[in-house]
Amino acid sequence: MKPIAKNGILLLIVVVLAFGPLFLLRGGEFAGADDRAEKAISTLNANYEPWFKPLWEPPSGEVETFLFALQAALGSGFVFYYLGYAKGKNSVSKRNQS
Repeated sequence: MKPIAKNGILLLIVVVLAFGPLFLLRGGEFAGADDRAEKAISTLNANYEPWFKPLWEPPSGEVETFLFALQAALGSGFVFYYLGYAKGKNSVSKRNQS
């Protein structure tokens, strides 16, 4: 199998896994862990008050989601850049030794 076809199949699988739940569970609630924790705490203790308030609240949920995705992308970019750099440095040092 050609690498292009293999990559296309893998990309299709990723897309199905990422967007499949959105189509299968139309109208479903996709709440985050923060929302669920807040609901659980309020059911256990209605008088609970948080210890501190955030310094800045994003203007909307979409902005918050974007910032979270941006943080994840930058973090993974940094990690995989470092891994590639370390592998390249290692292969160059092996090549120079032989």
